[in-house]
Amino acid sequence: MVNPFREFHTYGGSGKEIPLDRIIATKDLTLERLITGYHKLIEDEVHNLVWVAEHGALLRAYAAAEKAVAELSFTVEDVEDFCFALESTPRFTLALGGPSGLYLSALCNRVEAAEIMLRLKGLKSRVHLLGYRLPEGKRLVIEGHCGDFVGAALEGGEILVQGSTGNWTGVGLRRGKITVEGNSGERTGEWMEGGEVHVEGRIGSLGQVKGGKVYAGTRQVAPVRET
Repeated sequence: MVNPFREFHTYGGSGKEIPLDRIIATKDLTLERLITGYHKLIEDEVHNLVWVAEHGALLRAYAAAEKAVAELSFTVEDVEDFCFALESTPRFTLALGGPSGLYLSALCNRVEAAEIMLRLKGLKSRVHLLGYRLPEGKRLVIEGHCGDFVGAALEGGEILVQGSTGNWTGVGLRRGKITVEGNSGERTGEWMEGGEVHVEGRIGSLGQVKGGKVYAGTRQVAPVRET
């Protein structure tokens, strides 16, 4: 019987396949560039430890984060790899949770993916400002607890926190939805203009909710419904 595959025996392919080591090297280079941009942002903001409470400084820091990632080419997998890299970042750097969160937010807002998963369970410190200005059409899933200002100035995106959040969850929320599977801290929904915040656990306190809706479980707690 003639071997029907003998004609393929000497076929060597086109030779255009990218070797695995080249793919790994490219991924490592991308991660290195993401980390370099992050460290640059930290260096620019480390002198101002009270920046997180200053609106002008917040806008400046986010603009710097956007600039740091603007010329980088990366995928959602690279963003997830960057989260793992944060685990080995010195504790004093992670203590500046605001710049970390703004940088991650800039990455999430720019990456070409509709859904992003951030696995933050292993971090020593909670990261603030995750999901800052997340635009419509994007869904951010955060595995682990978060710091303050989750979903600040949300612009139509959806955030799911598989854990608890700190204070000012949903501050300045414009459009979109935040779901917290655990508890939220003080001033939840502060200065909300629209959208929804759903907290399945306990809400520390409510902020000045100007618009939108806040739920504790299935019960709407802000604005208070008239009976």
